Amino acid sequence: MSLRLHAPVVLPCDPSCSVLRDAVVDVVDGRITYVGELSGAPAFSGEVRSLSGILLPGLVNTHAHSPMTVLRGLGSDLPLLRWLQEQMWPNEARMTAADVGAGMLLGAVEMLRHGVTTSTEMYFHGPELVSSVLAAGSRVVFGAAILDVPGMSWKSMTDEITAWIDADGLRFGPGERVELAYGPHSAYTLAPEMLTAVAVEARARGALLMVHVAESPEEDLAQRASHGSVPALLKASDVLGGRVLSAHSVHLSDDDIALYASYGVGVAHCPGSNAKLASGIARVPAMLQAGVNVGLGTDGPASNDDLDLFEEARLAAMFARVSAMDATVLGAAQALLMATRGGAAALGRDDIGALEAGRWGDVVHIAADDPAFATGLDAPDPQLLANLVWGSGSRRVTDVWVAGDHVVAGGESTRVDRQEAQAGVTAVAQRLRSVTS
Repeated sequence: MSLRLHAPVVLPCDPSCSVLRDAVVDVVDGRITYVGELSGAPAFSGEVRSLSGILLPGLVNTHAHSPMTVLRGLGSDLPLLRWLQEQMWPNEARMTAADVGAGMLLGAVEMLRHGVTTSTEMYFHGPELVSSVLAAGSRVVFGAAILDVPGMSWKSMTDEITAWIDADGLRFGPGERVELAYGPHSAYTLAPEMLTAVAVEARARGALLMVHVAESPEEDLAQRASHGSVPALLKASDVLGGRVLSAHSVHLSDDDIALYASYGVGVAHCPGSNAKLASGIARVPAMLQAGVNVGLGTDGPASNDDLDLFEEARLAAMFARVSAMDATVLGAAQALLMATRGGAAALGRDDIGALEAGRWGDVVHIAADDPAFATGLDAPDPQLLANLVWGSGSRRVTDVWVAGDHVVAGGESTRVDRQEAQAGVTAVAQRLRSVTS
């Protein structure tokens, strides 16, 4: 398969957030082979699609629990720990593998319609979750949730994902759409020696380890009392040193941030969920200045409650600015890069998150027929980026390609009937309500 996408504006999301005019993206056998202005493009004999707006890389959601589409809206006015203990965990204990599949299918479709081509999922029932992602045509990093709570064996959960990786490899599926990872929930649901054991398995396989860290000020009182901070606990427990993704990471000290920078730990910043649960505002500018790779995450659709990463980019920049009382501390270009290239870097991936030769052909088209772009696509680069991030966001995403496959056309999935996916979630939600009523 050979495809050339031609548009008035291409945003490759390189480190300087360049704006290319009258440019093309060439995709051959799922991979990008050329990105640049049409005037300098090589001869091309494949299919050519001319589009009216902006092309940019598929967004990378670095932290999500997307099957929670079946739980959306539950406990919406509770703080984090009560929300987990009173609503999420009891309902998740009743969810079947089929329920997870139904929730993930709708979540994948919702994200694709918002331009999110990769999601990083910490959840249960991996085979069903992965099957739904493949059905939608999106991309997933699946971190098997690992907890030490009544009714769950952390060792069995760890052994299960280890066996899966050993059988199928870290990445598989068409266009390597699936990556397997380890998801130890947190330092307050797993003892230090358990975290150590999981980290040993992950490092031995080059797998990503994703863990919730310092999301709220109350969750880890015992861990801070014993080690000073959760990052310090992770270091003492020999968790750091491999591919590690620290989700939320709201309440970090200067020492914690320096520790993350020295070990190459990535951070999944979830401003929408953190604000809704009143968990706090992460110190994103300090992390970026220290050299920490920071991506954006939606968290679950029961704590956010949407799966729109463009919204997270806006919130991340706004919260950074109001926290510092400085409108220059985090700009539109930085926010866009966190949603794309930064997210890939936080995951330890160099094959997604940017439009560059060799990376997968995950491409999003945003139509220009919108009030946000009424000043014109020929506006100066800073104004154009501002109009995209602050004004348009995801509402004019019309087409999405993953590994060169056209998975969204005209704003709708080409592979999944959205109405049927929504009906599937409705049925699960109704059953769960009938059990608890």
